[in-house]
Amino acid sequence: MFEALVYNQSPFIPKLGWLVWVSGRFGLTEEFALSLAWLLLLAAGVCLVIGLFSRSAAIVAWFLQLAAAKTGGLFSYGADNFITIGLFYLMIAPHPDRWSWDWLRDRPRLPDLHRLGFHRRVLQIHLCLIYFFSGLTKCLGAGWWDGENLWRALTSPPFDQLPIAIVASFSPLLPALGVFICLLEISYAFLIWPNWSRRAVLAGACAMHLAIALLMGMYLFGVIMLVLNVAAFGVDGPWRRTAVEASRAPPDAGGLQIARQKARQ
Repeated sequence: MFEALVYNQSPFIPKLGWLVWVSGRFGLTEEFALSLAWLLLLAAGVCLVIGLFSRSAAIVAWFLQLAAAKTGGLFSYGADNFITIGLFYLMIAPHPDRWSWDWLRDRPRLPDLHRLGFHRRVLQIHLCLIYFFSGLTKCLGAGWWDGENLWRALTSPPFDQLPIAIVASFSPLLPALGVFICLLEISYAFLIWPNWSRRAVLAGACAMHLAIALLMGMYLFGVIMLVLNVAAFGVDGPWRRTAVEASRAPPDAGGLQIARQKARQ
């Protein structure tokens, strides 16, 4: 049943055709419906950047992004999937952030720290699974061990941003680089957790995605992966520091903290 629900052609998967059908019921054209969808997606993205109507904007952005990705399934690639994943976490995560416009405007109560930590942990585990199985798949093929896959990736249109002469001059390094990528992705799930190795693994992952963006022209994919990595492991957020302080506080400090929060409102 799950496969039927998530299958690309399933009627349960949102498509832009839904919006076209609804618009048609009101006598509106398909062009108007699609233009409205893109304008709504753009507006939702702007609202998320500045933190305005965060929850509603995340829901609208996730729905429209998923509908667009599933409508053009043959033309979508990894970036579309990871954008959908990121918007899904924004949709269910506690809001608002204290740097958002919603926070500055309404000064709401602080979000549940335990729930915020839970969602971040789920994102961390999700990324670990993605990297582990991506690295495992690469290790099972010979193309990453001898550098052939890297050569094809850097020289095949439309990703051939570098002149082939430059790629050829560095071709002896491609096998070592391919092995490094395999080991990085496999070890990500294990070495990202200890404090002594987290920064090195995170820096390696960010450098890999930055190189993909600059050398292959996959800017959107590179940016979204950088954002997900930094959000999951690169920011020691206020929720963690506050949770540590709360765990060290005396038993009667909880009521005092709640009273202080109410006094600020």
